[in-house]
Amino acid sequence: MIVTVVGPTASGKSDFALDLAEMLLGQPWFQAVFPGGVEIVGADAFQLYRGLDIGTAKTPKTERRGIPHHQIDVLAPHEEASVAAYQRYARADVLGIQARAALPLVVGGSGLYVRALTDKLAFPPTDPAVRARWLSRLEALGASALHEVLAERDPVAAGRIDPNNGRRLVRALEVIELTGQPFSASLPDGTYWQDDTLQFYCTRDLADLDTRIAVRTRAMFAGGLVEETRGLLADTEHPLGVTARKATGYREAAGVLKGELSVAEAVEQTALATRQLSRRQIKWFRREARLVELAMSSKEFGVLLTQASQQIRGYAHAD
Repeated sequence: MIVTVVGPTASGKSDFALDLAEMLLGQPWFQAVFPGGVEIVGADAFQLYRGLDIGTAKTPKTERRGIPHHQIDVLAPHEEASVAAYQRYARADVLGIQARAALPLVVGGSGLYVRALTDKLAFPPTDPAVRARWLSRLEALGASALHEVLAERDPVAAGRIDPNNGRRLVRALEVIELTGQPFSASLPDGTYWQDDTLQFYCTRDLADLDTRIAVRTRAMFAGGLVEETRGLLADTEHPLGVTARKATGYREAAGVLKGELSVAEAVEQTALATRQLSRRQIKWFRREARLVELAMSSKEFGVLLTQASQQIRGYAHAD
């Protein structure tokens, strides 16, 4: 069995997951079904990186309540994260957890990473030369022209890809050229990798979520985000890679170090970027009909924990 706790940034999913794990560990039925306990598998693209702690809201080791965590701090800042590599290693973690008779609890807000782990999802090959050629056509002709080409070669994929999403159009046409197969053949169809998968989605009222984002952003800067960024930028042997630099907050903290932003301006810009990120995450997860929604703004944690525990028990077929 696999259980996930997903949701937008600052929704409280990490704390909820830890509380849920502790509740489960205290229940006799759970101990009988999962004598190995609970282990958490991260599904956050930026928490993969060592050293990116404050800005990614990574749960400190001292606050993980003795529960093993996987897929956190597995990459150096100069390395590039890959969803295909994540799928390979995270699934190995899940299988290892299950072999120990424990429950894998997947926690994170990176929708594609969650889907790569939970769904039957293959990653077609890539070729830099082929991709570069399509990127050149995108630059010269625009996304609408590439969408017309895709509509001729794979109408199903064209119907599912935003005509303005040049990156996705390039990838689709690259895959078609390399494999000779429709790109739509590689798209997920909503089938789980493991049938007994239960997914919880932590939601909040937008006003509540934005308040939590503002509070957390101020706490990050007060807690040393600028100093953490200074240390990362000073490591010339392992400089921040392209992916790591995209982590919200670090670009703004770097602006403070360069004298381009005041701390107050950096806080404001980081909060804005985080709100925008949360909206993209919400849009992603709302498309997923299989998620069990947990309205965290409207109910006490205890009620939600009990509901989640009962549903897990049902899925586990515990007597």
